[in-house]
Amino acid sequence: MNVLVTGGLGYIGSHAVLCLLKSGFDVTIADNLSNCDISVHKRLEELSDKPIKLYTTDVRASLSKIFEEDKIDAVIHFAALKAVGESIQKPLEYYDNNVYGAINLLETMSHYGVKSFVFSSSAVVYGDSGLPYREDAPVSAATNPYGQTKIMIENILQDLYRADNSWHIAILRYFNPIGAHESGKIGENPVGIPNNLMPYVAKVASGELKELSVFGGDYSTPDGTGIRDYIHVCDLAEGHIAALNYIANKTGAHTWNLGTGKGYSVLEIVNTFINITGVQLPYKVVARRAGDVPVSYCDPSKAQHELGWQATRTLTDMVKDTWHWERARTADERL
Repeated sequence: MNVLVTGGLGYIGSHAVLCLLKSGFDVTIADNLSNCDISVHKRLEELSDKPIKLYTTDVRASLSKIFEEDKIDAVIHFAALKAVGESIQKPLEYYDNNVYGAINLLETMSHYGVKSFVFSSSAVVYGDSGLPYREDAPVSAATNPYGQTKIMIENILQDLYRADNSWHIAILRYFNPIGAHESGKIGENPVGIPNNLMPYVAKVASGELKELSVFGGDYSTPDGTGIRDYIHVCDLAEGHIAALNYIANKTGAHTWNLGTGKGYSVLEIVNTFINITGVQLPYKVVARRAGDVPVSYCDPSKAQHELGWQATRTLTDMVKDTWHWERARTADERL
């Protein structure tokens, strides 16, 4: 089976590519390089010891060439803008890139008769509903445009299956991926100031950034900072293999949470990083970030029961692998 991975050079996409190749799939990557570096392609080929076909294109552009040149059997769709705060400032960019991009991709798939689709959704679709988040919770109250784009695409996928029940669709609601590949060769390295906690922590620890901004210290949580369900990116990648295998012989539009079911606060992450690495992290508590909820963690039991998947890596693993990647990355950049 040949799997097209959109956004395959990005943080989650690159780890999924390695996992797919390790599991015996062939992979074709499409990426517009907007939030990654082309060097990731070479690193993936070195780690997998296989050539990987890459199309440097945007999902809003014509994708016909990919489907005409390659026999695509399934698509995993990662390509999207993903920063909550930025989405509030630039809603039109998010609706255009995320929603129109997904529609263009799905229309192309339909034209070429490719109907197996794994969608990268998000925990933000739950808004501020009751905890722990379950897949049957209402998802109409996302607190930011990024979350609304994910809800829209989920609704499009449900409507698509109702109109044509030959589709095989997996909707994966991610919680908060952190960590890096154990090799230290790939990890999260966003362009500009990081929007996510762990790459921000790592860049402060390495001296690349001066201090960490903790967004909000007055939430109704034990230490006043937001709580999230952090999951190792490699566990998350393995969840995609489980979902792809599940839908291989099952039509439908299926939804699963991918998380650990346990929440950690921002300061717990910071203190764990300090304790494990011995590196001090200067930080300051600043105003809450628009669109954030105080607490977010999932009930992962549906994925455990139906996919036979569960997260196995610990917070210690997540921190160690992040720091291994950060030190390797900064060492490479000094060469």
